[in-house]
Amino acid sequence: MSTETTETAPEEHLEGLHRLHQGKVRDIFAIDETRMLLVATDRLSAFDVVLPQRLDGKGKILTRLSKFWFDLTADLVQNHVIETDVSKMPPAVAAHEQALEGRSMLVQKATPLKAEFIVRGYLAGSGWKEYQETGMVCGHKLPEGLKESSRLPEPLLTPSTKAPMGEHDENISIAQLGDIIGVDLATRTGALSLALYECAAAHARKRGILLADTKFEFGLVQDQLTLIDEVFTPDSSRYWLEADYEPGRSQDSYDKQIVRDTLLAMNWDKTPPAPELPIEVLDKARARYIDIESRLTEPVS
Repeated sequence: MSTETTETAPEEHLEGLHRLHQGKVRDIFAIDETRMLLVATDRLSAFDVVLPQRLDGKGKILTRLSKFWFDLTADLVQNHVIETDVSKMPPAVAAHEQALEGRSMLVQKATPLKAEFIVRGYLAGSGWKEYQETGMVCGHKLPEGLKESSRLPEPLLTPSTKAPMGEHDENISIAQLGDIIGVDLATRTGALSLALYECAAAHARKRGILLADTKFEFGLVQDQLTLIDEVFTPDSSRYWLEADYEPGRSQDSYDKQIVRDTLLAMNWDKTPPAPELPIEVLDKARARYIDIESRLTEPVS
């Protein structure tokens, strides 16, 4: 069974821990002045709305993949992870080991930057829609004649606003990013975002996977630029099988695209409450999460 009700969610009742924030799919709990607990739940979101059903095991998959990528990219940028073994965390956390093991990261407190950093290597999603209308993507002028899913001449940084829960993020230009967080910080985070994308895309391609686009979040820890939240998971990235890739059409994504497509077919207006999904759609989405984790983390012989 792929679904899980809110009432049985393991992170809902954690005696002795104070929840600071409930995001779309992650909960943040206070530890002390310098540390927090980040818990990846099995909640499922689409179009910035939390769905009424859950995906069993999703939080653990997201945590394992994020830890894998944080470790792999540690030479490129500092990240916020301190510990992922719950038994080694403070007593108030370790007391809930059964509920939290595998889905939790003890992290450094950071001051989040007020933007999200999206890197696109291929023309898909909202980028394809904008290109059809204007020939541009978030202020980047692109060559004529590109098709849906075309590989871009070079990866593009296309930042967005970071909207509160229940509201929609909006794409912004590089100039607008500079206005929001400052030109120097925008330049540094932009360069880091592109370097991170190139690193992950190369790793994925060796395993027959194309990283179409991805999203990063950064924060400041004692004035040090730090990669936070999650990284290169199927919740924040669009993955395609290289063997099936064909420009000129929508690709079969190894993420929650099947969830988005099903919701769009329901003529839902993208405002809460979201409709319930057929169980077979949830089962397929869960299988995709499991498959992409296996493909991305397997050694190359």
